[in-house]
Amino acid sequence: MSAPLPPVLVVDDEKNMRLSLKTVLADEGHPVRAVESAEEALSLLGQEEFLMVITDARLGGMSGYEFLSKVRAQWPEMPMLMITAYATPKLAVEAIKAGAVDYLAKPFAPEELLHAVARCSERYRLLQENANLRARTIETYRLEHMVGDSPQMCDLRRLIQTVSPTDARVLILGESGTGKELVAGALHSLSQRSRANYVRINCAAIPEALLESELFGHEKGAFTGALKQKPGRVEEADCGTIFLDEIADMSRPLQAKLLRFLEDGTFTRVGGTQELRVNVRLIAATNRDIIQAIAEDHFREDLFHRLNVVQFRLPPLRDRGDDVLLLAEHFLQGFSASMNRKVRSLSRAARQKLLTHHWPGNVRELRNVIERALILETTAEIQPESLPDFQLEAQLRRSVPGKAIGTESLDEMTANFERELILNLLEQHHFNLSKTAEQLKMSRHALRYRMERLNIARAGQPDDDTATTVSKPD
Repeated sequence: MSAPLPPVLVVDDEKNMRLSLKTVLADEGHPVRAVESAEEALSLLGQEEFLMVITDARLGGMSGYEFLSKVRAQWPEMPMLMITAYATPKLAVEAIKAGAVDYLAKPFAPEELLHAVARCSERYRLLQENANLRARTIETYRLEHMVGDSPQMCDLRRLIQTVSPTDARVLILGESGTGKELVAGALHSLSQRSRANYVRINCAAIPEALLESELFGHEKGAFTGALKQKPGRVEEADCGTIFLDEIADMSRPLQAKLLRFLEDGTFTRVGGTQELRVNVRLIAATNRDIIQAIAEDHFREDLFHRLNVVQFRLPPLRDRGDDVLLLAEHFLQGFSASMNRKVRSLSRAARQKLLTHHWPGNVRELRNVIERALILETTAEIQPESLPDFQLEAQLRRSVPGKAIGTESLDEMTANFERELILNLLEQHHFNLSKTAEQLKMSRHALRYRMERLNIARAGQPDDDTATTVSKPD
């Protein structure tokens, strides 16, 4: 059910006309405030919200035309309808120039008046709907929704707060499912451009042949099927922010055009010759190894430097320690409310199982796991039996992109390799230390020592061979 509309403000120095207009509008369910002078109307406009103003052209004191001009200067978005008994084409032009959205000559049929009011009502509802959608978008990307107390997440939130107020271009790097879109949205919602459009494009989801037209628009007849001119998404984002996700999947020719656009904000539509200019903030993201893409000549190095003013590297979930449990509880509360379920917590065994998984799909995978568990669970808390066995997901660990060459020392890469090897074998042996040590041809004591050195922390008791909990160094 839509919210009630604000009242219509009627301004006429004839009492009978005020009553007549009020009756016609009230019969259609419109609340009405009626006054006899422009001065009184201006006072009310400064105190209350109105759907529109209906005014006579000739009023005692300030004229309707002067009133129109004052309202237009102070409340430029307020729709104004002028009515008059002295209608001429010249006066109609003057009324429209002064800011009236419509002009009715007395006597007029009630349907003419109601039609004009209905147009303003529809406009008001669309504006409110747009404002609500913007508010929900901003709410979606609040910093509070970035759940996690790990040092990486605390640093990330601080960096977002620092960078958001600027117009600096941002490059977000991270594996799939780590929250790149959430970071981009937060950068926009906390910026000075938050009231303007936030436009998102997934470069990998749009065919290469159509991506340029989607981004920069096209002219009528530019290609088969281009039946009319279409503005691009960069025009839609003017004065706001555009987020290009999976930018490393963009073709080399389009990368060159994007590079030119980044230089001064100018572009031409596909099939056009006119140079256009917009003012947008650009945020880009990719889950690919950008350095490798440059080395393989899939991504332009000069474009990388244009985009890489501020770089965000989002940590994979496996490196965030107990954030796994915080996120799981967060998703559990959300799904419990939306599904009207009474499950409110995770059992100890379920928590240990979540902590020992590698999470190749990161936060997105965890969200799906909790949703599935809540659907299957029949007790008051999530049990490990309601969680996947993770055997298939564990095989994805091998395909998770590694960190860019040159960003880690040899010792760090060796430690990571050793840690991955031990974790793989622990999962194969259901976290039984004796069997894992036997396969590695070392003693249990030596395995425990390596696990401590690599920050593979034990979740159970000292002699428990059933579970381990992973936490990496800060």
